[in-house]
Amino acid sequence: MTRVTALASRELRAIPGIEDVGAHVGRAVMSDRSVGVNSGELWVSLDAAGDYDRTVAAVQEVVDGYPGMDGELLTYPRQRIQQVLGRDDAGIVVRVYGQDLEVLRAKAEEVRGLLADVDGTTDQQVEQMVEEPTLEIEVDLAKAQRFGIKPGDVRRAATTMLSGIQVGSLFEEQKVFDVVVWGAPEVRGSVADLRELLVDLPDGGHVRLADVAEVAIKPTPNAIEREAGTRKIDVGANVRDRDLGAVIGDVEDRLDAVEFPLGYSFELLGEFAERQSATQRLRGYAMAAAVGVLLLLILAFRNWRLGLMAFLALPMALIGGLIGAYLGGGVISLGSLVGFFTVLGIVARNGIMLITHCQHLEREEGERFGPALVLRGATERLSPILMTALATALALVPLALAGDLPGHEIEYPMAVVILGGLVTATLLNLFIVPLLYLRFGRDRGAPGPARPQVS
Repeated sequence: MTRVTALASRELRAIPGIEDVGAHVGRAVMSDRSVGVNSGELWVSLDAAGDYDRTVAAVQEVVDGYPGMDGELLTYPRQRIQQVLGRDDAGIVVRVYGQDLEVLRAKAEEVRGLLADVDGTTDQQVEQMVEEPTLEIEVDLAKAQRFGIKPGDVRRAATTMLSGIQVGSLFEEQKVFDVVVWGAPEVRGSVADLRELLVDLPDGGHVRLADVAEVAIKPTPNAIEREAGTRKIDVGANVRDRDLGAVIGDVEDRLDAVEFPLGYSFELLGEFAERQSATQRLRGYAMAAAVGVLLLLILAFRNWRLGLMAFLALPMALIGGLIGAYLGGGVISLGSLVGFFTVLGIVARNGIMLITHCQHLEREEGERFGPALVLRGATERLSPILMTALATALALVPLALAGDLPGHEIEYPMAVVILGGLVTATLLNLFIVPLLYLRFGRDRGAPGPARPQVS
């Protein structure tokens, strides 16, 4: 891996638009990240004046130019988000379950081919499973029975020769040494000599190991991954230039057409599973927060009708945020969610201040309930509402005008959502909330607006 990293570093430094390249191969456990020796990272610093898309395409070409290597091209914020989520998998992971390794591999390759046909997926790969030569000794039960020897005796003799068996302990100078019976190195390293290994018979005499068992070197996977007692193989792919939810929908449609034998199944994991889990948690938190906000509004206004009215008016402010998210790429990301919550906070604050001010005018300053009261309250709260919106907008306009630049994966969606939401939030607080207050805000038993006297 060190040689591959060094070669890739030299290639990347030759690409126009790249300022510097840093690298490291798998570190020890005491470092900031525990990774294996078969992994490595390259940090590429880009020139701000260069063509970003062309440079990234050139870097991707270098990464794809090493056969047998699986790589992923990420910006630093994207990598940090993955680390916070505790996930280093691909965007989409299809985990195939089953018992027979050959069937698992065949189905995994079939799934990889399906992922390659889905628009928006890249870097399709099957989990690497390296096979290494392994000595396998399989007892022939019929031959063992003919010689009157138990299969366990055959395995015990072979294990003693190859792996050794502890037969006692040696105590010397207050130290304990294990006494192990083991075959000689020249015998353990020769398959022909192992076949000539003599196994004791119950009634005396010996028989060759080759006469009662098959001794051969066969390919064996270096590791067999299991989950819940079932073997598994992961098929991964990354998502590029398309919404993850849309890609997942196409992947599910393709996987539904795959015929899995009895006892074999699949499961969708990766970033998609993390997003679903986070969405479910967010829904629970949002429902709890909504109930809390409703109760706080009722307590603040001392009127359940006003509290319910203000609560139901809050989602109307998100219309501008949705329009901003659509104009900013049409993807609801982490930054977009932060923007939506920010807009809700702003519209709730301004709405509370407007309604409580109208109540203050009626209760403390003697203003009679009616259009004049609402007009005066909205006029007096006009400056604070506009100042809140303008101050927030001025801070976010540069981020929105800069566009979806590298490193702004969170800031840009958040900025466009907040800017769009500020427009509808301001209109809501200045026009809709006063009208709703005029309709539902009158206390029962309070005197109504003065009527003209007819003489």
